[in-house]
Amino acid sequence: MLFVPIGYTFGAGMFKMDSIRGGSPYGAGVFAGDGSREATETELALAEHQGNYMATIVKRLAQP
Repeated sequence: MLFVPIGYTFGAGMFKMDSIRGGSPYGAGVFAGDGSREATETELALAEHQGNYMATIVKRLAQP
């Protein structure tokens, strides 16, 4: 298994404090509480960024 944390590669989105937001330098996440809260655009963008970042690392490792 390969774990690829995103670190601080998401840029300014990592530091937004204007709303409740899940996620950390270790990866995407959603602060759901009791389950009634939906993911925000920032949380969804962070998850997409993590997937793209992981794919980039895997492509580098797959090259001979």
